[in-house]
Amino acid sequence: MEADEALALLDELLPNHSLTNLQETVFSQVWEGKTYAEIAEDCSYEHNYIRDVGFRLWQMLSETLNQKISKSNIRAVLRRYARNRDANRSAGNFIANNTPVILEFPSGPVPLHSQLYVERPPIEERAFSEVLKPGSLVRIKAPRLMGKTSLLRRVVVHGQAHQLRSVSLRFNRADRTIYQNLDAFLRWFCANISYQLQIEPNLDTYWNPAIGSKVSCSAYLEDYVLGQVEGDIVIALDEMSALFQYPEISSEFLPLLRTWYEDAREFNSWQRIRWVLAHATDVYVPLKLNQSPFNVGLPIKLPSFSLEQVQELASRHGINWAEKDANKASLLSLLHMVSCRPGLVRLALYALARYDITLAQLIEEAPTQSGIYSDHLRELLAALYLHTDLQTAFQIVVRSPHPVTLEPITAYRLESLGLITLNKNQASPACELYQRYFYDFLPTEPSSSYV
Repeated sequence: MEADEALALLDELLPNHSLTNLQETVFSQVWEGKTYAEIAEDCSYEHNYIRDVGFRLWQMLSETLNQKISKSNIRAVLRRYARNRDANRSAGNFIANNTPVILEFPSGPVPLHSQLYVERPPIEERAFSEVLKPGSLVRIKAPRLMGKTSLLRRVVVHGQAHQLRSVSLRFNRADRTIYQNLDAFLRWFCANISYQLQIEPNLDTYWNPAIGSKVSCSAYLEDYVLGQVEGDIVIALDEMSALFQYPEISSEFLPLLRTWYEDAREFNSWQRIRWVLAHATDVYVPLKLNQSPFNVGLPIKLPSFSLEQVQELASRHGINWAEKDANKASLLSLLHMVSCRPGLVRLALYALARYDITLAQLIEEAPTQSGIYSDHLRELLAALYLHTDLQTAFQIVVRSPHPVTLEPITAYRLESLGLITLNKNQASPACELYQRYFYDFLPTEPSSSYV
């Protein structure tokens, strides 16, 4: 495959992003085996700048294809993509513009520029508009498998398209030692921001024990980071629920985050930062109303898919029978099983498109150890088996014919796992899939001390 052919594949993979002339040059010369140093010399650019152009291109492709892309594997990845494209063309898997649909396995966020991402108007438009406002804060709340990270990443990319520098932090990726104390956590926070903005960390200059970690952190962001970076920044904080497990840190960091947002009302420097937060549930650490970052900014609560959105996604998978009125009842039986949760719906549609399985068989086997959700269900079961109190509490929920009231922290932890939905203080199984599976596989001797 020649470089021009590979560039044509990039146009298919990135339909909403036109490569710059320099990006095309870097890609083509990497494809031909040149190093960044050789490309920099040929183009009269600094070596570090060319390396940065390449890094951002591989990062964009990694998000799109949901796998790690680098200059060392790009040739193999695109050749594999071309083969899959031809196979999809033979199978008739196209969308309206005749672009072949890549049926990536639905694990984790929907890749950027994926044709399998279904928008839920007006959510995306509102979030995209808000992130461009100086000093703004967008907070995305939804249980697991609802598409929080998929939306968060698209908000960040929208900011990048409008010349915002970006930082994305996932709190579930931090080492456990980072959460030992507030000072270690805030230093990790600042160091990661520096790394992603490609500025030299300078923590020791700004970190002063006499004024404390929070003031040092604030000074580092305002005086050093904003002083080193041209333009505005969007900072996306994902998986914030992982932070909630450490009350001593979250009770200090969350009010600090709130003060940064409020400072943007008075100080131009803080207006240069826009925040995007994603979390599965509310923090159970007691915070005063004027200290919480979760009652300010633009709230976005992600809903389940509608029937029409599921039909649209099914069509993109090449499942054309889902559009017919005569088949709505069958499709609704699947949606009732998984409560229209996007992540669970995606896995079902992938199985129907890829495997030799009928919808009736899929639904029958769904809550069993041989069904398509077996890995997901075993993962949740393993998480429960680490905590007998959660086992006991959830057993009560799945066996009760009515919603039940749980002890607040227990309810929070089950909601964080995505196992329950809360209506005021009343807990119910998040979907029939969970109720039927855990009815069979959890211990049957619950203790009333957890309700």
